[in-house]
Amino acid sequence: MAARHRLLLENAQQLALVCGRGEGYLLREDAASLAVLRNASVVVGLDGCIKAVGQAEAIRNQFSGATFETIIDCSGKCVLPGLVDAHTHPVWAGDRVHEFAMKLAGASYMEIHQAGGGIHFTVEHTRKATEEELFNTFKHRLERMRRAGSTLVECKSGYGLNLETELKMLRVIERAKQSMDIGISSTYCGAHAVPKGKTTTEATDDIINNHLPKLKELKISGEIHVNNIDVFCEKGVFDLESTRRILQAGKDIGLQINFHGDELHPMKSAELGAEVGARAISHLEEVSDEGIMAMARAKCAAVLLPTTAYMLRLKQPRARKMLEEGVIVALGSDFNPNAYCFSMPMVMHLACVNMKMSMNEALAAATINAAYALGKSDTHGSIETGKQGDLVVINSSRWEHLIYQFGGHESLIDYVIVKGKVIYQNERCETMSSY
Repeated sequence: MAARHRLLLENAQQLALVCGRGEGYLLREDAASLAVLRNASVVVGLDGCIKAVGQAEAIRNQFSGATFETIIDCSGKCVLPGLVDAHTHPVWAGDRVHEFAMKLAGASYMEIHQAGGGIHFTVEHTRKATEEELFNTFKHRLERMRRAGSTLVECKSGYGLNLETELKMLRVIERAKQSMDIGISSTYCGAHAVPKGKTTTEATDDIINNHLPKLKELKISGEIHVNNIDVFCEKGVFDLESTRRILQAGKDIGLQINFHGDELHPMKSAELGAEVGARAISHLEEVSDEGIMAMARAKCAAVLLPTTAYMLRLKQPRARKMLEEGVIVALGSDFNPNAYCFSMPMVMHLACVNMKMSMNEALAAATINAAYALGKSDTHGSIETGKQGDLVVINSSRWEHLIYQFGGHESLIDYVIVKGKVIYQNERCETMSSY
């Protein structure tokens, strides 16, 4: 009986592999020569993993007797790895459109925060929302991210600031993990702000003594599986010592460290992250030269968020300095009520224009390096045999159009594929063949 496989993408004008030799991440010099095949095909097996990648004719000969559940002719099109969004806050109720007007009028992030807006505004609405309401809005947001090419997304809690609501958010994320065709790396971010009525020390003690033991208990029982721990290390929020205590306590129960640092003020967060073995640090608009070098030595990824700097009118993260010093640079959308962007193609475009990254560097940052930041680069982030079959097909003869066409992804993306299964098909596309 002929072997059966899930998917064949054939005759792609370009197949942007990103990696070709099993690299776990790409530094600046490696990103300069991304692996790209021309007139190529890719096969995904019934287990959702990539079985073969290569020249179209060679794949045709290798699988001449095989059958496929789905075949897509990619003539004149490009195939890229599914995009990885390494930083989002997608579970919340209410919105903060009124604060956008305040920011445009000159109010700073911390001024809005101290006036009871910002995170505290969202916390109030999220605490009141039911689990079902949160799940329905979260599901809709994930669907929009998928249509823009994201197939693996980091998703944080952090709009509860008490144990009950943080667990409600984490249950919503867990439910999406189990029920939706999209990869999710979940992050506990109970230290997103200091709750009203508490000091930083009291909030820190509550997280260490109550929140984290409960997460450990729920992990053992199999109810909730959290991957990462996050803290907003910032002046007026969690100071360096509180951040250290929380991150270490999270690490002690098996969570990966992936936190907010050096965003609004220089806090030496990068130095701390390198010291405690952080997998990744996000933001870094105010990172020091010493912090950059420490991250490079520690192989700690920098998750840069060009949407945040753009919308808050902050100075841009020093991507070029980080790349030149050998830091693993990744990208995230920072989707949240304060930075309302679902689109990693737009994030890559902003990274190129505002942070002076090349298109090769941006694609590496939104695929293999973002996967590395989540501890997933062994299974995600490139088109290589053995990896999960997460793919994006665009109707262009050059992959760079995904970055070049600012805001054009809705008509550019033909298919988004997770584990070899088409989860989004542009209504313009012809019906897929199968046999």
